[in-house]
Amino acid sequence: MIPSTSPSAVIEAAVRKMAADGADDAAIAAFGANLARHLAGGNAFLPEASLAEVGGIPRADEDAEELAETGRAHAGELAIVKLNGGLGTGMGLAKAKSLLRVRGELTFLELILRQVESLRGKTGGGFPLLLMDSFSTDEDTLAALAAREKPFRNPAGIPATFRQHRVPKLMADTNLPAGSPASPGDEWCPPGHGDLYCALAATGILRKLLDNGFRYAFVSNADNLGATADPALFGRMVARHLPFLMEATRRTAADRKGGHLARDRKTGRLVLRESAQCPPEEAEAFQDIARHAYFNTNNVWLDLGAVEEALGDRGFLHLPLIANRKRLRPREPDSPEVFQLENAFGAAIGLFGGAEAVEVPRSRFSPVKTTGDLLTVRSDACELDGMNRLRLAECRRGVPPRVSLDPAHFAMLDDFEARFPAGAPSLIACTSLTVQGDVTFAPGIRCEGEVSLSAPPGQKVRLPANALLPV
Repeated sequence: MIPSTSPSAVIEAAVRKMAADGADDAAIAAFGANLARHLAGGNAFLPEASLAEVGGIPRADEDAEELAETGRAHAGELAIVKLNGGLGTGMGLAKAKSLLRVRGELTFLELILRQVESLRGKTGGGFPLLLMDSFSTDEDTLAALAAREKPFRNPAGIPATFRQHRVPKLMADTNLPAGSPASPGDEWCPPGHGDLYCALAATGILRKLLDNGFRYAFVSNADNLGATADPALFGRMVARHLPFLMEATRRTAADRKGGHLARDRKTGRLVLRESAQCPPEEAEAFQDIARHAYFNTNNVWLDLGAVEEALGDRGFLHLPLIANRKRLRPREPDSPEVFQLENAFGAAIGLFGGAEAVEVPRSRFSPVKTTGDLLTVRSDACELDGMNRLRLAECRRGVPPRVSLDPAHFAMLDDFEARFPAGAPSLIACTSLTVQGDVTFAPGIRCEGEVSLSAPPGQKVRLPANALLPV
């Protein structure tokens, strides 16, 4: 029988642990507020009855030329933020995911740096780049920046990286802070990318940006190389005096289990609803892509003055809570269950009066979450343009190949690399590639149309060099 612990004692234990770790007051207060909500009943549901459909939202190509002129005229006021806290543990990585090779020897991080350098060269704008690292990725990222042959520097002494906070994992049976004496790092987790606002303020970077004339920020995931600082989207932000602009795109059947945009039925404000906020009995409505037609790409434009005002004296935003069940030691499936309390930074759309969404093409959303995604961006189905942007080849007409690789043999990066020793096959003319079993690709293979490959259980298949598939 697990002894009960009062909510006040649980919160006190968490506050003590964070204070001993050197956390600032705003981070402690933010986690304390999340923990109090968790103890009072966990995730706050957003039932269908409280929501209305988004309705029509403007498309990114509407008035694009005029808006791009506005964006270019204000280029000197824009900062770029990349969410760089992920390790890529789903692919077996134990270092910053942004250090994964994407094109040849070029990593996500190197391509991001080159994109910003290209922007600076073309426009003359300063475009400070800020990488929001976690305690797991900061050391790797700083080492990679230091090792770069061409030093990367921001204007006005603005640092290239800042670290988001870390918070205690909570034991699932008691909600008390977790302990792992043999691996103390496993006691902690990032509080989700919703910590962006609090971390920008707590590090002093938010005020430093504003003091140096950087009034706006474009925020996106480091593994989404389709997200670049588009002048027309920035111009929309400036011209309409928006505090918050979210890039959204149409949901497909493949996206039905992910979060979606909706409107609060009472206020009419846009809100973001994640699957954890959907009552279990309403899963079918949540997955209705006709009713809930848009999802968040996690590309967001911010008015930094509006962010500072919303933070106020407390230094954090009251964002919807997400309580994720995980294992204390992620690589040990039998380790105790824990809760990780997180917030999503896109959920702030519901806190800003006048916040808007804009429909963008799917090319603005191309994250690499699996080795199948990685194979696509490494292949000739994608190409680098003159601004170091990674895009689908023009002949793909905005539609990537569908790649499904057997997780038993391809999910982990080392296994994946071993089965593509010469690099990715040609996918430029491929509609779909499905691989089941232990299949190794020799050099020069071309996949066209729909390709389905399989190896008998327990057997290895090596495809011949320069083969055209399907045969």
